[in-house]
Amino acid sequence: MKGPEEAEGGAYTEINITPLVDVALVLLVIFMVTATYIVAESISVDLPKAATGENVVTTLAITIDGKGDIYVDDVKTALPDLGRKVATAHAGNKEVRAVIAADRGIDYGLFVRVVDTVRAAGVDKFAMNVAEEDIVR
Repeated sequence: MKGPEEAEGGAYTEINITPLVDVALVLLVIFMVTATYIVAESISVDLPKAATGENVVTTLAITIDGKGDIYVDDVKTALPDLGRKVATAHAGNKEVRAVIAADRGIDYGLFVRVVDTVRAAGVDKFAMNVAEEDIVR
């Protein structure tokens, strides 16, 4: 007597998706493990600490180092050129997000000018990069 999955002549009538699911899960695990090791080189800044930080998808990285130099995607940029570069990124992708990382020792006025320049260029989705702080309760 033949099982329910076999038709006459020995052919399977149902598709077995178990191997497909196994391959998909293995690829997912490989992706998750390797994604944590993909690290972009960045400018070293002493980030301020905050307890309520969250992960943000970065498409435009703006960094202000301790000397007040501004970098857009690791390329040194003068403040007057920042608006042009951000506007170009916004023209290419209307949903562009900017993450601003600033050294804790910089002039607050410079930080405000950078944020103002980013917003004036049309990017209204931005975040401030902070280091995670341990909360003692």
